[in-house]
Amino acid sequence: MVTLNHKRLKTDRNTRTMADPNFRTDFEPAYGQAVDIADNVQRITAPNKSAFTFHGTNTYIVGQQNIAIIDPGPADESHLASIQNAIEGRKVTHVIVTHTHIDHSPLAAQLKKLTGAQTWAEGPHRAARELHIGEINALDASGDKDFIPDNMVSHGQKIIGDGWELEALLTPGHTINHACFALIGTNYLFSGDHIMGWSTSIVAPPDGAMSDYMASLDIMIERDETVYFPGHGGRLEKAREFSRALKSHRKMRETAILSRIRKGDSTIGKIVSIIYKSTDPRLHGAAGLSVLAHIEDLMAKGLIKSDGPASIDGNYWA
Repeated sequence: MVTLNHKRLKTDRNTRTMADPNFRTDFEPAYGQAVDIADNVQRITAPNKSAFTFHGTNTYIVGQQNIAIIDPGPADESHLASIQNAIEGRKVTHVIVTHTHIDHSPLAAQLKKLTGAQTWAEGPHRAARELHIGEINALDASGDKDFIPDNMVSHGQKIIGDGWELEALLTPGHTINHACFALIGTNYLFSGDHIMGWSTSIVAPPDGAMSDYMASLDIMIERDETVYFPGHGGRLEKAREFSRALKSHRKMRETAILSRIRKGDSTIGKIVSIIYKSTDPRLHGAAGLSVLAHIEDLMAKGLIKSDGPASIDGNYWA
């Protein structure tokens, strides 16, 4: 999982700034502990803190005695031990994965072996589109290509457990196989890396696609859930309002990129150096991939052109 956290991004040389959603970075990870965050819901945060994963990946436990585990997390023995301690005396019936990045799905195989639970997800890891000739997937190492779910979920499918029921919502964009899960009968939704309160999530071709991501935001905006439990960071209140603001944020970023290209900034590197000027330089590579996702979408809309397929080192003009 890769994110970009930017509080104030200049869209041009003037003082106008992008309207960010109200990002919140106050979060206590409580590593190694199962924290009660709602009725029948607990959270354990993996100790894989980084610039890209915030304080670490959140694993969720749903239910009382017969439980589901959502996003078991990275291949980390201490995190596996924490999950085992949290589920002691209870039966795991479902292991559910929002998407197949290596900070979310790898422990699914070990939990399946230890508990006998079936795994559930949209499908195996794959690119959102075919690679161009000579193209390299910059996020290839972040994909868990070993995970293949026992059960492939469809949009709107119900996953029924003991005293709980989840509805699968297919939300491609961050990855082609991303899914969120609504806890039926509540205002809660497990949003994975699609929507998080601490930061935007990167959409990087060919792993993901901006057109898919924007369509998936609309799916969330039309839902009734008001609280999201994301893959990283704390619970997100007023989730529908946040989702609308996030959509506006993405649209304004698209406008900023289009503006820079119209002003003659023909490369992604130049665009990043201007509109991500206040972003941590460690994240400029990820920012470039996000710009590429917008450029692919702008090319599909016929608003810009290139000397070939959209690529990280391409040249662009309006």
